[in-house]
Amino acid sequence: KKNYRGGIHLKPLMKSANDKALFGVCGGIAEFAGISSFLVRLIFILTAPASFWVYLVLNLGLKEKRTL
Repeated sequence: KKNYRGGIHLKPLMKSANDKALFGVCGGIAEFAGISSFLVRLIFILTAPASFWVYLVLNLGLKEKRTL
């Protein structure tokens, strides 16, 4: 199923299957936003401890991307 909003294709936010340090949350955010996973991880580290709760919720709520 493809997601469209206002004529813009939106890919779903999912955990990364390839770019994971712990659970693939930061890698999935990076793939979704089209930025470096290092940058996402750095932001999570610099905004700790608040980002811990965000990471926890995303880890529990996001589905893992399947690889073929």
